[in-house]
This record gives sequence, C-alpha cells and structure tokens, in this order.
Amino acid sequence: MKALAKAAVVVGGVGVPVALLGLILVGASADASGRTGLVGGLNLGAMPAAGRQWAPWYIKSAAQCPGKLTPALLAAQGYTESHFTPAIEGPETGYGTAKGIAQFIDSTWQTWGRDEDGDGTALGAKDPEDAIMAQGRYMCSLVNQAERSGYSGDPVSLALAGYNAGWGWVERYKGVPPPEFAAGQTYGYVKEINELAKKWATALGGPGIAGLGSGSGPDAVRHAYTQLGIPYAWGGGTPGGPGLGFCDGTNGYLNGSCSASVTNGFDCSSLAQYAWWPSLKLPRTAADQYAATASRPVARGDLKPGDLVFWSKSGPSSIYHVGLYFGDGQILHAPRTGKSVSIVPMDEAMPKGDYVGATRPGA
Repeated sequence: MKALAKAAVVVGGVGVPVALLGLILVGASADASGRTGLVGGLNLGAMPAAGRQWAPWYIKSAAQCPGKLTPALLAAQGYTESHFTPAIEGPETGYGTAKGIAQFIDSTWQTWGRDEDGDGTALGAKDPEDAIMAQGRYMCSLVNQAERSGYSGDPVSLALAGYNAGWGWVERYKGVPPPEFAAGQTYGYVKEINELAKKWATALGGPGIAGLGSGSGPDAVRHAYTQLGIPYAWGGGTPGGPGLGFCDGTNGYLNGSCSASVTNGFDCSSLAQYAWWPSLKLPRTAADQYAATASRPVARGDLKPGDLVFWSKSGPSSIYHVGLYFGDGQILHAPRTGKSVSIVPMDEAMPKGDYVGATRPGA
C-alpha cells in the first residue's frame, strides 16, 4: 500500500484540494475481459471484484459530463483514492480529514455533495453512491476549468492533478506538476489513474469485445454487452430490452420489499433471450433454454463466445441460472436481485458444484 499525501496551496485566490490522502494499491488482482464499447467505456470484467458493485454509479456519474469523463476514469480514480472503501478516513491535516470512497474533505463535500441515492443518509462523504456522483461533478468542473485555462496537457490529466494537489498548483506550473513536485506524488497519481483507466476500458489479455470474431455467438455477446450495468429484475426484461419484473413470494425481494416490481432490468434468462434475439428466438426461462439447446452440448474446454452456460442444484431438470460465455473463462450474466448485468469469472458466478454444462445455440 502506498499512501499519497496531497499537497495544497492557495495561489491567486484558488482554493484547496478536494482530498488530502490518496491510496495507490499496487498489485491488486484484475480479471481479463472484453474491450470497452457500449456502456460509456467501463469494462466491468476488468475491475477488481470490490469495485464492481459501484459500477452503475460510475456509469451514472460519468454521464454528468458527457464526452469528457468516462466511467473507467472515475472508477480508476476511486480505486486509487480508496481501493473502493466507503468508510476509509485519511490522516488529520490542516485542511481536514479526507473521507470515503472518493476522499472528500468536509469543505469540498459541502460544495459538491448531495443525497443522490435518496436514502437521506447522514454519512456524508462516506456514502459511496453520493460520493461517486459528487466525484463526477467535481471532476467535470475541473475539466471545464482545464479547458478554459489553455495550459499544456490534456484536460482530464489537468483535472486529476487539481483533484489531487489543488488547482493552485496546476496554475503555478501551468500544467500537471512535474515529477520533482511533492516527490512525484501528483505526477504519479495522474499517471497511475490514466494507465488504470485504459486497462479497465480495454482487454487485459483476452480478445476483447472487438476481437470476438464473427458469427451468431459473438453477435449475441455484443448485443448483451450493451446492457452492462443494467440492474437485475426477477421476471423483468424482454427481447426488446429491460422491463419491470415481479415477485412470486420467494424471488424478487430486497430488504423485505418487492424490488423487482419497481426495477427496470433483466433476469438471467431474459438477458440470454435478449442477447440471441432475433437470430434465434430462445424460450423465456433458463430451464426451457437448456431444453431447447441440449442437443448441442459443449464441453467446458471448448466454450466459445455466445454459448449458454447453466447451473442447477439437482441436474438438468431444475436449472436455476444461465449466462453467456464471454471468453477467457468468464461469463456475461444478470446475477441476482440487488446486482447488475456484469462480466465475472465462471467459477465466481454461481457455486462451482452447481455447474451443469453448456450448450451452443444454433442461429
């Protein structure tokens, strides 16, 4: 773990930094996955598991600044700041204590913080959803300021430097502070985030979404890929896209309430149906999808993008989950209530012992 203590100064009336501590965690594991494309540039499969739950919020936050910020950039910054740890606090300094997933100090939080998730929380900067949205708003403001400045360097890098060290230092150097400033802390911060954002927006060793090849299977994966970050809704989703779900007495509930009935999303089988439609009109449920394609089984070692993979507690007669094979040992799926469409390693998707097998739909 490398602690990044942020420098700050008021130059020409410009204010202090948003946060005074960033954590650059080196060597954390990341999964290989597909190339970015259709959901604002965030590759969920490439992110560490700890950050995937916040992916929809990074997507939403980047949408506040279209064409200037990407979800991958904001997620990489969140990881560098806190390793996606909502309750973290930095050391006490003359400017206050940096708090939360985006490491806001109180004075900056008062300007940019809002109750974005509607829970009326008093957690302030330690509320991760609210903090991620505030991070995007503040970064957007800094990017706009960087564009107006005319300083050398790309606006996003200038904005990152301002977030880290305070805009006053960007003004003083008329660009990103050089490596000799603050022992290279700000320079390294900007470099680290930009490099990590590229990794989370591109393949990390796999063929990538753009390199899946041609054919109905890869086309099905590409179609489903457009729904990354869409929430799970039991019974929701149609061949045309996300839809409201329902509760059946057992499924669709979250924290005692029927979440599915107010969630516009997919369940596992509607996502598979959506992916293959209209080249192949799969049945609606996972069990029926298995039955319809069981004549074309595929060994695990022979899986190709677009193949359907299934899980059951007691064999083919009681299939409870389906996903699409993505490549590199991963699947694209809608996991369960409270989660969103994502790319995960097969062995993390559902219990290993429940894996039944895979089939290859025919177009």
